[in-house]
Amino acid sequence: MNTSARMLRLLSLLQTHRYWPGGELSERLEVSPRTLRRDIDRLRELGYAVDAVRGVSGGYQLRAGTALPPLLLEDEEAVAIAVALRAAASGGEDTSLQALTKVIALMPPRLRRQMDALRSQTDGLPWSGGPVLDAGVITALAQACRDDEPVTFDYTARDGASSRRRVEPHRLVSAGRRWYLVGYDKDRQDWRSFRVDRVGGVQGSGQRVRPRELPGGDAAAFVAAGIRSMAQRYDVRLRIELPAEVVEADIGRWATVTADGDGCLVHMPTDSLDWPVMVLARLGAEFRVDGPPELREVLAVAAERFSRS
Repeated sequence: MNTSARMLRLLSLLQTHRYWPGGELSERLEVSPRTLRRDIDRLRELGYAVDAVRGVSGGYQLRAGTALPPLLLEDEEAVAIAVALRAAASGGEDTSLQALTKVIALMPPRLRRQMDALRSQTDGLPWSGGPVLDAGVITALAQACRDDEPVTFDYTARDGASSRRRVEPHRLVSAGRRWYLVGYDKDRQDWRSFRVDRVGGVQGSGQRVRPRELPGGDAAAFVAAGIRSMAQRYDVRLRIELPAEVVEADIGRWATVTADGDGCLVHMPTDSLDWPVMVLARLGAEFRVDGPPELREVLAVAAERFSRS
């Protein structure tokens, strides 16, 4: 756990206002008593009134009635933390959702408005994996979605071609660490989805336009349909020993699921074999790989690695 994450965890524990024995706090944070003392000193320097009891049974407690100061982080640090927690929370992790709420509550008003834009202008899809995002880009796009403000940005297409795009942003869609912007491309006069990690140089127009109506009205479904329509590197075909409705509820937006006796057949075009491996591990059911051979090889390597551990 890095220092920023550990400090947030420590602050979250102290916010309960209960008395924490030093040993218990050290154990929870997986640090030495000396490191814990340094972290407490950092919180005090930031304005948090933390009382300490010395001695063998000593510990720490956030002073009752203390008004908590804003969380002092660089803009990109705060945004990166909130983006990571937002991705985990979209996967149904209650602790991440609670942590996200606490982090946003401790931010200065300006950053809090950015995080509110990110929260309110994002839909989620049940998938994970992907590149690291530029915090400045994603917050600029979230605010543009919220404010109905046209933007201009550089975009690198799948084939590597670069272009300058003029877009009316509609909604962000998170798929784990891979994010998409759904918007109306003014030059192509059509709706498009853009990989946010391929976006750069975002410039707002300072104007406000009347929002257009997205065909179908569901930004997450629009992105999923676009991904399915692309030519994918692998054509994954599986038989999974689970009822079709169970598998459909989990990956139906990304795959075609057909009932087959007590189980189901799954057709899953994808550009990476990491995802089907994670899906199979998460479903926790017997399965058969009908193709491609590369998936069998990836699963065999993974099985051997897990067996060694």
